[in-house]
Amino acid sequence: MSAVRLVEDPVELAGALSPVRRRVLAALTEPSSATRLAPLLGLSRQKINYHLRILEQLGLIELVEVRQRRGCTERVLRRTGPLVVDPAVLEPVGSGASGRVATGDRNAAEHLIAAAGRTVREVTRMQAAAAQQGRRLLTFTVETEVAFADPVDVHRFTDELAAALAAVADRFHTDGGRRYAVTIGGHPAAAPAPTGAA
Repeated sequence: MSAVRLVEDPVELAGALSPVRRRVLAALTEPSSATRLAPLLGLSRQKINYHLRILEQLGLIELVEVRQRRGCTERVLRRTGPLVVDPAVLEPVGSGASGRVATGDRNAAEHLIAAAGRTVREVTRMQAAAAQQGRRLLTFTVETEVAFADPVDVHRFTDELAAALAAVADRFHTDGGRRYAVTIGGHPAAAPAPTGAA
């Protein structure tokens, strides 16, 4: 299977969002055919074939092989890759959310969302390009959790983190070197599941 695939076209997204097509896509993590999918999904082979044709036209699945079985032609298909929806597909025109985050706005939730959307879009495109060249995209992720006693500590933490990041970036920066975008964001952590929950 290829690298993660970015869905940027609203028509392509609409085609993938049909409940039946989502079930078909979920079942195609391994190559399969309409004949094999029909009993698995509880639908007729003709109905599965219809949805497979649409998904193939949209480029969301691809033909792996054609087999002859009992006088019939069986087309074996698979997903073209895990799908990630570009947040800009659903972004209102002229919202400006895709612009660079201004330093003074770093505590606004909409800017964290815009930065996360931009990261999804750019990294997915670069990963796909690297996969086509048979290369690995070198990225890094740093994650942690911190519990703040007071809301004002969030701002103090952010200021200290920004200063520390600037100092580290200055130490490692090399003119003419390979540029990396570094985005650090924070948001309230999800509540832990109750003890004994499934």
